[in-house]
Amino acid sequence: MLGRSSLFARRVISNFVRNHGHGGVPGENLPFSITNRYKLTAYFIAFFGSGLGAPFLILRHQLVKK
Repeated sequence: MLGRSSLFARRVISNFVRNHGHGGVPGENLPFSITNRYKLTAYFIAFFGSGLGAPFLILRHQLVKK
């Protein structure tokens, strides 16, 4: 037998899912659009390129400065 609090929790969660579920469209919850392939590719190159290129740029800066 379920207690009153568990029935309340079940009702709250089911209402949340019913009212706030957007159908599970892929990419809907991302902070960027995935519809434009070229813009997405540019974002990926900038994001990963900055992280992978930063150590080499820092190393070059340290070697060039006097």
